[in-house]
Amino acid sequence: MRSYELCRRAIGQIERLTDELDDDCGFERKLSLYCAQRPSHLTELKKELRARNQAGFNVEYLTAADLVEEFSFHAPAALLSPEAAQIDPYRFTHCLVEHARKKGLRVFGGTRVARLEQSHSGVTLQTASGKRVMAKKIVVAAGYESQEYLRRDLVKLKSTYALATAPLTNFGQYSHRCVIWETGRPYCYLRTTADHRIIIGGQDEDFVNPSKRDRLIRSKSEALREKVEAWFPHLTLKTACAWAGTFGETEDGLPLIGSLRGMPNIIFALCYGANGTNFGVIAADLIRDQVLGRRNADAGLFSLDR
Repeated sequence: MRSYELCRRAIGQIERLTDELDDDCGFERKLSLYCAQRPSHLTELKKELRARNQAGFNVEYLTAADLVEEFSFHAPAALLSPEAAQIDPYRFTHCLVEHARKKGLRVFGGTRVARLEQSHSGVTLQTASGKRVMAKKIVVAAGYESQEYLRRDLVKLKSTYALATAPLTNFGQYSHRCVIWETGRPYCYLRTTADHRIIIGGQDEDFVNPSKRDRLIRSKSEALREKVEAWFPHLTLKTACAWAGTFGETEDGLPLIGSLRGMPNIIFALCYGANGTNFGVIAADLIRDQVLGRRNADAGLFSLDR
């Protein structure tokens, strides 16, 4: 449950960060609906309810009838939590980089690092164009492509799919206040946008190659559209755009943050999992403490050697 607590704390940290930027980056506090994918999942959902309540989280159990009455939402049952949020991660990333650039950060976009050479005193990076960059420590935060810098496989690559609808006028104010996700694997997740669109993602499969992944966009987006219509039968949906991507998945669903044995000057921030933005904030705190030589009691939870 410590990872849950850190994710809850990260929401407040993100909110305070957006207050310092010139753009709120679409940050918005939301309710969270964690719904049962099918009736056979109700027992596990109730176990989740007890575990979260015992850990001090404010969570309410909603029956199928409750969901229809309060949210016009159709599912066997769900857990309702007031502690969630959403943000535009693309805008947030660019705003953070620009904010840091004004404070002296130097940015070299589109520069590919072809090789890393580590010594006791630091790390030398060699770029694809033959340039050399020397640093005392480096942070590798390149998503699933970071695998080429690791000595062993730590993640399983997955293909995931998403679609955004055209703006809706009949979604309902209460449903609009929620982010929605579900039990089971693979699962779907849904949120709304400021201009009243629905974004839904899921339909994950094992990653084979980009070509196979992208050939499935049409059929996967149709399945996602049908999922929204099953949750909200009163809606009439029009798909505005659909896309696919690749991500890494760890065995326990937690990110990989820190250094490997024998590589103390290379720090990995591999924020895999469904809470990637929150995990990024957690990674920033852990990496700051590692660089400054401070002990952080949570480091072992996300260690690459766990």
